[in-house]
Amino acid sequence: MARRRYRTGSAELDSAIADLVAATGRREDRDLIAEMLVSTVRLAREEVGRGDLKLLNSALKELRNSLAVFEPYQGIRKATIFGSARIAEGDPAYAAARDFGAAMAARDWMVMTGAGPGIMAAGLEGAGRDRSFGINIELPFEASANEFIVDDPKLVDFKYFFTRKVTFMRESHGYALLPGGFGTMDEAFELLTLMQTGKTHLSPVVLLDPPGSTYWSHWTEFVHCELVDRNLVSDHDLALVHTTDDPVAAADHVCGFYRAFHSMRYVGGHLVLRLERPVGEDELAGLNDAFGDLLVDGSIEAIEATPAEVADDDEIERPRLRLHFDRRSHARLRQLIDALNAGTP
Repeated sequence: MARRRYRTGSAELDSAIADLVAATGRREDRDLIAEMLVSTVRLAREEVGRGDLKLLNSALKELRNSLAVFEPYQGIRKATIFGSARIAEGDPAYAAARDFGAAMAARDWMVMTGAGPGIMAAGLEGAGRDRSFGINIELPFEASANEFIVDDPKLVDFKYFFTRKVTFMRESHGYALLPGGFGTMDEAFELLTLMQTGKTHLSPVVLLDPPGSTYWSHWTEFVHCELVDRNLVSDHDLALVHTTDDPVAAADHVCGFYRAFHSMRYVGGHLVLRLERPVGEDELAGLNDAFGDLLVDGSIEAIEATPAEVADDDEIERPRLRLHFDRRSHARLRQLIDALNAGTP
């Protein structure tokens, strides 16, 4: 069935939009550019109120600006650090965040976090200005970005938390969460919800406590007692997180997620895993035995790049696996990736 064309309801306006898109000189994805313009015109014709227009306008501008800032760094993996703004320098949690940032920079990763004080400042201090992004949220009680990212072109300001979160999830390849308040809990549970439901790509998530802290052990106990034991989440869902009190071990875990796994993409209803190494017949048979419950039908199979990937020049030289994934068992899919990274199913 052909996709219904998205239009303004006015042939004259639709023609003007088509002319405007052509005038941009854009050769690809003109349909999407046109649809964004159609949405703007429809908002005008529907007499949407000024407050709603301001929200949509700011959100689009914020996301466009963040795309422009990150575009030169697309080939570099990035780790996000979440944690409290209230933790002072000298606190063990501050030291843990600083050491994690330094460990990731030493592995040629970049670090993203908020631009405020506390854990955010610690992570950027450890990574160093050249390998840092400040993803700032405008708050009335935080006057400016911290000293480690202020006036840097990699500082991105946001008015809205939701556009800021989109940027974190879109750009990050791994996460470290340190002790924090409501904001850290919000980030932790939203991140896990998005991974659990397949609304963001699977990435390594480390719960990093300073030595002697019980913050994440108490959190894990709560999740076990109140969520897992009551069947509100699956026990497999805890495979989405890894807990440690060692910043270097945390960095090793984040980087280790990409030991064999590289990336994934859906093609024709099937999930394609792109890898750093080929998978032999014996290992593939073991993966099918261990993870057959992930499949709608068929088996996990080694394939060449699909025509869609070739057309997009999308990692076509890499070995890959294809499976008819059920699109709900994402924590089990994480365990499959862990098995690939370990070299054994």
